[in-house]
Amino acid sequence: MKKFKSKVCPTCGCSLVRLGIKETSATKSTYKDESYSFCCSGCAKIFDKNPSKYIEEIKNVTVCPVCLAEKNIAHTTGVKYKNTVIPFCRCPHCISTFEEKPEYYLDRLMGKTEYEGLFNNLCC
Repeated sequence: MKKFKSKVCPTCGCSLVRLGIKETSATKSTYKDESYSFCCSGCAKIFDKNPSKYIEEIKNVTVCPVCLAEKNIAHTTGVKYKNTVIPFCRCPHCISTFEEKPEYYLDRLMGKTEYEGLFNNLCC
């Protein structure tokens, strides 16, 4: 089963895709041999003071592939696509929009499709 996971800033919980922050330009920090991406250097500094706290806080956070809203997985609706269940915000519009171009939305969620974000790389 393929897993679709979008990068989320561990400190503030924002979707990096929604903010338009690309993998190549994201601020990074490493904790226990795992790399984490952040929306800004301020979030990375906060994270570095107590990484386990922030990792725990976002462990159940997922991102809707259409509206890019960040949600706790318990507050989503799962939709089966191919061999996996994809979590969506509970908006029926997002699900019907996804069904029109599923590969586009999955590629965007994974950062494979160019998306300038809501703030065009102008995060804090």
